[in-house]
Amino acid sequence: MSLMQGDSLTSHNFGLQIDGVMVEYLAEVSGLTLEQDVIVHQQNSAQGKPEVNLLPGVQKNGQCTVVRGMTQSSSFTTWINDSINGQMSTARKNASIIMMDFQDNPVKRYNLRNAWCSKVDASTLKAGEASALTETVTIVFEELVIE
Repeated sequence: MSLMQGDSLTSHNFGLQIDGVMVEYLAEVSGLTLEQDVIVHQQNSAQGKPEVNLLPGVQKNGQCTVVRGMTQSSSFTTWINDSINGQMSTARKNASIIMMDFQDNPVKRYNLRNAWCSKVDASTLKAGEASALTETVTIVFEELVIE
């Protein structure tokens, strides 16, 4: 059964593509924001009355945070290491966060142009604990395009 017109996606099935290759299914994504500057233009009308116009400005760059299970995904780890070590010629990549329906078909994409990792935070390690280990990764990008 496919989604019907007007059906909403569920928030539990999404992943990360880097340069067109699915590298990771994620546990959480936050802070994915598309924003642009607002230009305030003030002038006088032909009748001499003040007018204020709001115009769209330049799209802002941004950042988002993803949480992934600590796995042996070598491509994601290499991307993190290249970014943190300042190897920007290999660290800047085009990435996509892809929302999928319940049958794993891509439905919506958030394309991040020239993305790289600026921070990694490992989950707390605790003796005797049986919870899954995760990494929280902050990804910065120059442009966000929603498809």
